[in-house]
Amino acid sequence: MYEDLVNRFVQKAYRYSKKEQTQIREAALFAAEAHGAQKRQSGEPYIIHPFAVGEILMGLNMDIETVIAGILHDTLEDTPTTFETLVARFGKTVADLVEGETKISGLKVKNKSQQEAETIRKMFFAMSEDIRVIIIKLADKLHNMRTLQRLAPARAR
Repeated sequence: MYEDLVNRFVQKAYRYSKKEQTQIREAALFAAEAHGAQKRQSGEPYIIHPFAVGEILMGLNMDIETVIAGILHDTLEDTPTTFETLVARFGKTVADLVEGETKISGLKVKNKSQQEAETIRKMFFAMSEDIRVIIIKLADKLHNMRTLQRLAPARAR
């Protein structure tokens, strides 16, 4: 369904070895299938966001596990994908990175200042586990910030 988007995305992985490009393709296809017909608020296919996060991470010359985790970063939170499935398909390190990023995202608090404080606390905890979790989260936030113009003004603020 999203073969053309996957092909264009994988072409951006030219700095990675052929083996790594194959791994990136596998993650991209998995993410595209997992996210299926989900849409962003702009109406675009949701998969554009994980691919943008992966592209940011490739631009930072991150290791293959970080790039794959970036592509998969929303699968645990937004799809029926399980941690065990990620371990089986992509290895424990990738699954741990995705889970770490998801834990930072999964915060539910009453007000904005509590949320910000809790996010910072969770980021420091995640850094003690693996700094790559924070890099993935920052790439995620960067892409979201780049697309704010597509949201209603109140939501963008």
